[in-house]
Amino acid sequence: MKMTAEILIGFVAIEHIYILWLEMFAWTTQGRKTFKSFPPDLFEKTKSLAANQGLYNGFLAAGLIWSLLIQDAAWSVNVAYFFLGCVIVAGVFGALTAQRSIFFVQALPAIIALLALLLA
Repeated sequence: MKMTAEILIGFVAIEHIYILWLEMFAWTTQGRKTFKSFPPDLFEKTKSLAANQGLYNGFLAAGLIWSLLIQDAAWSVNVAYFFLGCVIVAGVFGALTAQRSIFFVQALPAIIALLALLLA
């Protein structure tokens, strides 16, 4: 079960690296295709805001990757708990305030990874 938890944590980290790329480097191109419900003129106006959000997603990914590299088992699990918790809170908040699908894309995979980690 430990390996499953680590794979799921890795998946959540990769997902946040993708979000970093989307929000920091592809907001005005791929962002338009991803967020079809946003008005087209919004993307250029919010480019710097999206980049800031992308940076935070990069920090989440870095923390999750760090948790996988820590040799001490207790520290590794605690760091993973913290960063998965951050992803869950961000995903729930985003679902409540921005777009409901954020829960399924961001929070749910982190919840599943956290449950796997708790069972490991």
